[in-house]
Amino acid sequence: MPRTSDARERLVRSAARLFLTRSYQSVGVEELCSAADVRRGSFYHFFPGKSDLAKAVIDRHAAALWARLDEATAVTAPAPGGAVDAAAHLHAMADAVGEIQTGFEARFGRVVGCPFGNLAAELATTDDVLREHLAAVFAEWERRLAVLCRVAADQGVLRDGVDPGLLPKILVAQFQGMILLAKTGRSDASQIPRALHQVIAANLREGA
Repeated sequence: MPRTSDARERLVRSAARLFLTRSYQSVGVEELCSAADVRRGSFYHFFPGKSDLAKAVIDRHAAALWARLDEATAVTAPAPGGAVDAAAHLHAMADAVGEIQTGFEARFGRVVGCPFGNLAAELATTDDVLREHLAAVFAEWERRLAVLCRVAADQGVLRDGVDPGLLPKILVAQFQGMILLAKTGRSDASQIPRALHQVIAANLREGA
């Protein structure tokens, strides 16, 4: 018999899976409770409504993404002199995104998309609370990339004419676009990091 003490976690975990493999709108509270083996009354004990559960799901995916990005950049060798190798860190972020997507593909048998991109496409025009919650995730993703882009500019590894302030937005858009194309085209998830590496390399000086 499932423990009541982990009912909230089971709800978030089940919702994360169902929202990713199906959609937010297609999954109701009854199905969520059934998947998590939680009574309907317990659902409303933890979450006033389904959108509140969706915020918890977004937070769960965001925490996993930040941890994966931190791990990827932490193992990247420093540049000569011990400085951050911004170019290598940007490529490491592409690898991290690719690993997340190949992990989803291995688990679900197909590319299911980005948890944030999927929800944004579905809810950005219908739920301002969730739109703002998702916007905060994208803003943090851009911020992390912006730090590296500024360092890359200071190190002189960006190509002439590349705007280090605009590049983070371009990269997030490319990440989202490649994942979306892989999802809709039923292509292999391994293509995602390969394409992202090419995009990053196109903005760096040769040999960076």
